[in-house]
Amino acid sequence: MTPSRSPAKASPYPPPPFPIPNTSARVQDVSTDSFSSARLPPRHDLKQSTDLAGGGPGRAPGELLRRLRLRHAADPVTHVERVPARAGEPAPWPDWAPDELRAAFARRGVVAPWRHQAEAGELAYAGTHVVVATGTASGKSLAYQLPALGTLLADPRATVLYLAPTKALAADQLRAVAGLELEGVRPATYDGDTPRTEREWIRRHSRFVLTNPDMLHHGILPGHAHWSGFLRRLAYVVVDECHTYRGVFGSHVAHVLRRLRRQCARYGRTPVFVLASATSGDPATAAGRLTGLPVTAVTEDASPRGGVTFALWEPPLLPPPSSDEELADLVSVRRSALRETADLLADSVIEGVRTLAFVRSRRGAEVVAANARRALDEAVPGLGDRVAAYRAGYLREERRELERALLTGDLLGLASTNALELGVDLVGLDAVLICGWPGTRASLWQQAGRAGRSGDEALAVLVARDDPLDTYLVHHPEALFGRPVEATVLDPANPYVLAPQLACAAHEAPLTPADLELFGEGAKEAVDSLVEAGALRQRPTGWYWRHRERPEVDLRGEGGAPVCVVEESTGRLLGTVDGGSSHFLLHTGAVYLHQGVSYVVDSLDLADGCALVHAEEPDWSTHARDVTSLSVVSVRSYVDAGPVGLFLGEVDVTSQVVSYQRRRIATGEVIDTRPLDLPARELRTVAVWFTLSPESLALAGVEAADIPGALHAAEHAAIGLLPLMATCDRWDIGGLSTALHPDTEAPTVFVYDGHPGGAGFAERAYGTAAAWLRATRDAIAQCGCESGCPSCVQSPKCGNGNNPLSKPDAVKVLDVVLANLAAVEAGRGAVDAGPGAVLPRQAGRAAD
Repeated sequence: MTPSRSPAKASPYPPPPFPIPNTSARVQDVSTDSFSSARLPPRHDLKQSTDLAGGGPGRAPGELLRRLRLRHAADPVTHVERVPARAGEPAPWPDWAPDELRAAFARRGVVAPWRHQAEAGELAYAGTHVVVATGTASGKSLAYQLPALGTLLADPRATVLYLAPTKALAADQLRAVAGLELEGVRPATYDGDTPRTEREWIRRHSRFVLTNPDMLHHGILPGHAHWSGFLRRLAYVVVDECHTYRGVFGSHVAHVLRRLRRQCARYGRTPVFVLASATSGDPATAAGRLTGLPVTAVTEDASPRGGVTFALWEPPLLPPPSSDEELADLVSVRRSALRETADLLADSVIEGVRTLAFVRSRRGAEVVAANARRALDEAVPGLGDRVAAYRAGYLREERRELERALLTGDLLGLASTNALELGVDLVGLDAVLICGWPGTRASLWQQAGRAGRSGDEALAVLVARDDPLDTYLVHHPEALFGRPVEATVLDPANPYVLAPQLACAAHEAPLTPADLELFGEGAKEAVDSLVEAGALRQRPTGWYWRHRERPEVDLRGEGGAPVCVVEESTGRLLGTVDGGSSHFLLHTGAVYLHQGVSYVVDSLDLADGCALVHAEEPDWSTHARDVTSLSVVSVRSYVDAGPVGLFLGEVDVTSQVVSYQRRRIATGEVIDTRPLDLPARELRTVAVWFTLSPESLALAGVEAADIPGALHAAEHAAIGLLPLMATCDRWDIGGLSTALHPDTEAPTVFVYDGHPGGAGFAERAYGTAAAWLRATRDAIAQCGCESGCPSCVQSPKCGNGNNPLSKPDAVKVLDVVLANLAAVEAGRGAVDAGPGAVLPRQAGRAAD
């Protein structure tokens, strides 16, 4: 029986100057996750595609996987994991949940919450800061909507602030909350896409504001006086997908939340924080570090789950470019993961299967979508129109149209970056393709969970790239399945984060000694450094910001303001690229892809933040190359292992994009290398490094002439395997190797964090060095190639063109390191070097 609805009352508030999201186009899932297995949204008419193969959307995941495997003579699947279905455990509605709210959920098919939703809601409503850390599609959204909306209905003055890491997730949540049609809530998004004509209405009248940390940092907190009415009535702060706030970005967000708490306290409010996280290691500790508050974790997932068939897929080897058998063995290369994913996406669409392909890079998403469209149009003209790319950098209108088309079924396939990894409600998807290891097990399960979100059976496929880590994982499924997901790593005490954030806080209101306790360890030292630098002035009442303009702080560490991509002939804005990537993606001569259309960059003006491009369909792609130098600043800790030294410390890294290669799209053949004249970039960060004495290498059989190639190969493989130990991916870290480094006076391999001040990755590598380097050594030794390949020692981002490399000697180098580290493991271990420590020298030390 459908609950009755009260007649609408006349609102004392003016109507919003923008349209309310239309939720009638689909069955709305209020949580953006699955609540009830009783609801199944109607599928789009897939006759056009399913008739092609005689299949249909009802095809079982195992049958779909069998058909996909038929594409190759040799089976590309290395492992199939079956995740069984699970029944749900409902709970009664809390006594305090208003009848109006229960009725609204019931209209959406939610007759009762699951037990973990009710437990988290009870804690939050009682004033306890809580994090709900359960699996994908477990209904985490209802866990915070229940207390937040219940409070808004009970207290007509209360407000709620919702924070999402992406605009897509905030827009999806807006549809969900607006779809409940609760009187007086007036939800609205407030982000960089919000027109200025709407912002004043939202500040004055919205009681459920959905935004992101960037807008909170750049807009709301600096203008807190305009938000005083909202902040002094703030009851809840919802932090959605909080596991994404890791590394430097997470450390910045941690201080943004402390700044928010500070401003709320000035207006007499102490809001309750409700956080939602994917399953992660120790979520209570991570959430507490993020908010600076004691947080209770709810981790027992009581929601139902459809079964998942999860396949590990290794693309086949390409035919050898030479008829010479010995030469062919030396240059064996696997098919590109991008091409393999594009073909799998096209085959899935032909089967009538709604499929989402996750690709690591913006450019990769465009390539996968373009290749899939081309293949589909060759099979059935016009079918390629039902596949598209989705990534950051698109204009707002493009993103919203793509989201609508996917939700309504107009699109059957989508190639996306991780912009759609988070809790966006993608009901009705049947399969997920994951192009390359996404960096963490948490992300892997988040992406896999996008399919089967209505309780259906689903298929997930991890397509391995030709690199050491992916190769290792598809041949070691025990490293993926049955293992706990990683803990979220962030460091609010990072001085390169703390000092700029304290400057922002001082700009918002003078800092006091009590504020320094809020910002935690290292705050006093950071304030003193800001005073010494002339950024703050100390007075008896506190520390004051001295400048008229506010501090410029980039939360995401993307290297400055975004660069606009403009079509020169028309002046049309195509999109944007973050400043940190512009040197690699928008240099003069670069090929830039946008919704399947190729453009070539004519000029890049970094000062004006603009790249001019023209449409062109070249038969080549471009790949930027950079060079790096590194100097040691200080040593934090070290292990003295005789002829081997293991170190952790601060380093200065200078890098510069100096050239780019043009490669044939069809064959990968290098056409030429062209020079570039771009400015160098400097980074002070944290590194882990090991040194070896030349004598120990000689005793191991490494000739002096082979030391550079041995170290270079070991460095590449170590970077590729570090994400196995730390919450990062290889693009978050960098490396350098040299046969004689001026600061260590020995053969040395460095691996460093790619973020100012470090992100905790090098510390993790140092703490797990033996396991990390053992996995590195095994990955190289067990690879079937003769002299090195992308699956072991070649790197996709090497600035030296993967030259020189010596695979067998890299194994010898790592054997020396591991043997000597094992010899001291039971001894005194690490030494705290202290400030200004002098590096121990390995030169001249003999091996045992």
